[in-house]
Amino acid sequence: MSSNELAESAVREENGHEGAEVSPDRRGLLIAGIALLACFGLVGYGMLDTDEPPKPRAVPTAEVTYEVTGTGTAEISYLARSEAGTGTVEKAVTLPWKKSVQVPLGKAPTVAVVLDGKGGQAACTLAIHGKHVQRATAMGQFGRATCTGELPPGDSEG
Repeated sequence: MSSNELAESAVREENGHEGAEVSPDRRGLLIAGIALLACFGLVGYGMLDTDEPPKPRAVPTAEVTYEVTGTGTAEISYLARSEAGTGTVEKAVTLPWKKSVQVPLGKAPTVAVVLDGKGGQAACTLAIHGKHVQRATAMGQFGRATCTGELPPGDSEG
């Protein structure tokens, strides 16, 4: 065997069989198939990806009743339903005042009263599921009172 024949034989072995090359027609089909699969993938992803944000899970709560008795006006802060358990403030409230709300479990139900500059007397009470938990009294100018309770664990109405 001549050196040219040996070189050609080696090239054939590296490239595999001589007929193993992909014809231009098959290359076009292969590219079209890959492009088609990519399109299906993008369409499928588009169907699964929605603009709707996930719905928040319901936070278990308990019914709490806040009540402030007395005369005159006061600023009242209380805890009501929100996932963060943030407080609500009502200003210049004419007494008496009463509100039933849902409080997230794990948050301590609280009502706070601050009398105005005219003073007077006011009492706050706190009830959980209708059961009296605490009472406090505020007196005089800018008198303050706070009632706080604990929610029973696992006690929810949602």
